[in-house]
Amino acid sequence: MDKEILNYTQNRELSWLKFNQRVLEEAQDASVPLLERMKFVAIFTSNLDEFFMIRVGSLFDMAHTDANTRDSRSGMTPKEQLDKIFEAVAPLYKERDKTYAEIKKQLQPYGVYSLNFKDLEQNEKKYVKKYFKDQILPVLSPQIVDANHPFPHLLNKEVYVTANLRFKEKSNAKNMMGIVPIPQFVSDILYLPGHDVRYIRMEKVIMEYLDLVFSKYEVSDANYICVTRNADIAPDDEALEISDDFRYLMKETLHKRRRMAVVRLEIAEKLKPDMEAYFCEKFNIEPEQIFRTKIPMKLDFMFAIGSKLAESTKRSLTYKPFTPQNSPHVQDSSVMRQVKRKDILLFYPYESMDPFLKMIKEASVDPNVVTIKITIYRLAKKARLVEYLCAAAENGKDVTVLIELRARFDEQNNIDWSERMEEAGCRVIYGFEDYKVHSKICLITYRNRNEIQYITQIGTGNYNEKTAGMYTDLSLMTANPAIGKDAAEFFKNMSIGNLDGSYDHLIVSPTSLKQKVLYLIDEEIKKGSNGRIIMKMNSLTDVDFISKISEASRAGVRVDLIVRGICCILPGVPGYTDNLRSMSIVGRYLEHARIFSFGTGAGQKVYIGSADMMTRNTEKRVEVACPIVDDNIRRQINHYLKVMLNDNVKSRVLQSDGTFIKKKAAGTLIDSQATFMEEAIHARREEPEKENHIVGWIRNLLKH
Repeated sequence: MDKEILNYTQNRELSWLKFNQRVLEEAQDASVPLLERMKFVAIFTSNLDEFFMIRVGSLFDMAHTDANTRDSRSGMTPKEQLDKIFEAVAPLYKERDKTYAEIKKQLQPYGVYSLNFKDLEQNEKKYVKKYFKDQILPVLSPQIVDANHPFPHLLNKEVYVTANLRFKEKSNAKNMMGIVPIPQFVSDILYLPGHDVRYIRMEKVIMEYLDLVFSKYEVSDANYICVTRNADIAPDDEALEISDDFRYLMKETLHKRRRMAVVRLEIAEKLKPDMEAYFCEKFNIEPEQIFRTKIPMKLDFMFAIGSKLAESTKRSLTYKPFTPQNSPHVQDSSVMRQVKRKDILLFYPYESMDPFLKMIKEASVDPNVVTIKITIYRLAKKARLVEYLCAAAENGKDVTVLIELRARFDEQNNIDWSERMEEAGCRVIYGFEDYKVHSKICLITYRNRNEIQYITQIGTGNYNEKTAGMYTDLSLMTANPAIGKDAAEFFKNMSIGNLDGSYDHLIVSPTSLKQKVLYLIDEEIKKGSNGRIIMKMNSLTDVDFISKISEASRAGVRVDLIVRGICCILPGVPGYTDNLRSMSIVGRYLEHARIFSFGTGAGQKVYIGSADMMTRNTEKRVEVACPIVDDNIRRQINHYLKVMLNDNVKSRVLQSDGTFIKKKAAGTLIDSQATFMEEAIHARREEPEKENHIVGWIRNLLKH
């Protein structure tokens, strides 16, 4: 381990927790509408769940198998990292609980009430009790734990009501545990009759009427709990023979995930010492793995509250609706024909994904199209893309879909889609045993007279029609023959299991992407203080990249990093990263685009692609990045980067001690995401001259 690097790096897990704290700050921002703030609480909670399932789960595994391994960015062992995580998470729970309570209180004047039993009016109590007796009690499956009834397996992230029980008739009877699973088909909340949105959570309803569930027992110490299980299972860890059915293996993997070790226990009420010891024994955990929460353990229902409100009220509590706009670079005619004439860049969610989907639809019926090939990592539950690919196969096109079944938590969805596409006649292939295919690339091959020609699409985000309206991503469509030739070579290599292919223009991991990025940084290092690097990504952990960026900073190169989440390099550390700035943007949309820019002026080189600068992406995944060769598109991307670098509303600047501070707004406030929405609206083809004066002002500002 290089000890010098420890002077200007931080632990990835602690850096991630700081990112999630920035998500929570959005929930605390008074300028964000109230229901949107509540959604940020839900996103924070969901993020934390996944963090425990994956990262904490992985560290627990390492603590048992590689206890003395030290993290290359902090020098900590797995156990030391876990201790720091638990120490950092505890205050986040308190901060989240306080934030939730404040938002809940502020929603009440708008007629939105989350209630406890003591808050219910008399007629509401009667309604709830009748509903419980008629609709809930008959479908419950209560269990007791005693000498004849072993402690049951509790499912990951499901809520259970618990209590101590004692036989009423036996004065000397021992206490036993009662457990009531909340059925998955029962709603998380019960809406009460009336004009306002008044609701009570189902676990509170069941807990109130435990005496009806366990009628023979005295009930005490009622609580509700939720376990989080290690979900860090990868098929790479399984014994996989060439003859195995990979789809079957993934189904087995998902089944195994449901029974993994507990890494966290969440409780609603404080535990007595004997109950704490009981749960620690049953779940094989330590007390520091128990977290008390005062908010619902499931918050998905918050996303549906808005549909219960009057439209006028909803407008006051949510973001002003925004519909992804038609790109000003795409006309209403054939998209394929337009791409053949010039490269087109789409910017989601400000611009619609429709032109890309329309292009695939056109290709599915074009008699000149021979093949369509695509890599898929995540799809929406409803996907027009799949319909068009299936139609293409049914129309006699050779359709090849490389679908990654190991896209974490989307495995079942991808299994279902792979079966659907196979039935339609698509050739479905999977990733490699040790390498996930995370690239976002699509190739349309067609005949033009007797010549084979290509249209290539390369993006920074998934072919997911739902997230294209929520994540910021770039999608390039080009008929550049050199890029098309590389894309054809890429798909040929993927089909024959060759990860060592070489390409003239595309940069592809695990073979050439990191090497090319390091080479491009070296080229800027040669320029000294005239060098310029701007890179936007989701996470940064790769030690080789970190070392090279430090080298660039020491050479006087100006480096700007826009990193949404984990950032293991610390800027402004004297002698190591003096010329490095790093910032994070967290706002209405999830920042997701990856952009790599080297140099300035005519010699500038710009790439977009699917990879973050994380070791897993650069060494253990198949990723693709594409050069931007069109001058107009390069200017577009430079504009996007300048706006983001000047964001003084939603950006936070990373400090040398690992903390983040909000930029001090001097002059006009610039919210990059709001700016891009304004620009998309005012760039409509029919009104190009009516540019919003704020957008125009920002454009002028950024020219200088």
